[in-house]
Amino acid sequence: MGFAAADGLRAMMAAGQGGLPVLAPGVWDGLSARLAIHAGATALHASGGAIARAAGQPDLGILGLAEMEARIGEIVEGAGTAPVIADADTGYGGLLNLAHAVRRYARLGVAALHIEDQPFPKRCGLFEGVTVIPPAEMLARLRAARAVVAAMGGGPLIIARTDAVKAEGLDAALARMRAYMAEGADIAFMEGLEDAAQMRAAAAALPGVPQLLNASMSARGLPLPPAALRELGFAIVIYPGDAQRAAIAAMDAAFRAVLRAGDARSVADRLAPASLRDGVVGTAALADAEARWTAGPG
Repeated sequence: MGFAAADGLRAMMAAGQGGLPVLAPGVWDGLSARLAIHAGATALHASGGAIARAAGQPDLGILGLAEMEARIGEIVEGAGTAPVIADADTGYGGLLNLAHAVRRYARLGVAALHIEDQPFPKRCGLFEGVTVIPPAEMLARLRAARAVVAAMGGGPLIIARTDAVKAEGLDAALARMRAYMAEGADIAFMEGLEDAAQMRAAAAALPGVPQLLNASMSARGLPLPPAALRELGFAIVIYPGDAQRAAIAAMDAAFRAVLRAGDARSVADRLAPASLRDGVVGTAALADAEARWTAGPG
């Protein structure tokens, strides 16, 4: 049995998006998901770090499955038919917790999820002090995830993420990823690839393996254009925190303007028009539907 969301993402990766990888902006709630789709996104990344910050917490593995599940449910609904690639951190505990998380994410309808080889609780891969678990422990995580998908007759694509580039060096990270893919992961995600040379090395070491790249400006941005990344085998590019950083800057400016001057006229050029604010959440369509239901038949 297939799994529609995963099948859709797999088809997008195979076909390419006009010669480019699948570009998935990072989102953190229903509104940001709808805005990304409104802007033209064809896939979304449910960023664990962005979701944590939206809850007022740092990206240090503080939020649990229930909190993540609520936000990812909003994101999947806001995405419509666009596939959602979800951050599952380390699985929120042991192997049984991870298996439970995979089942819950599958029921939400995510197309893919990534699991990483940090210890629990994890921390943002861009922070100092990142460590990784022994490869055998990560292989067990992947076996648990794949077993859940098999038992369900289909489910999200499993993305194996390693943070070993920063913790152990590129060669060690590549050795880990080869083992992870041999265990049955669908997509490789090497966090911490920071320049074109490292990206080319990853592509050469993992021929034929679809790869995901984090191109957030929180790291180094994108040293190779998307078309070149596609040629190297990068099937998906995510931008986990960029939109949220823009939103934080705009909100900070608006709050300061209101508290300084009593209104937001000094930052009016940064405020969304009411038509965008209300249109992106479908206000008019829902109001019309309510009116029809109230009026009754005929």
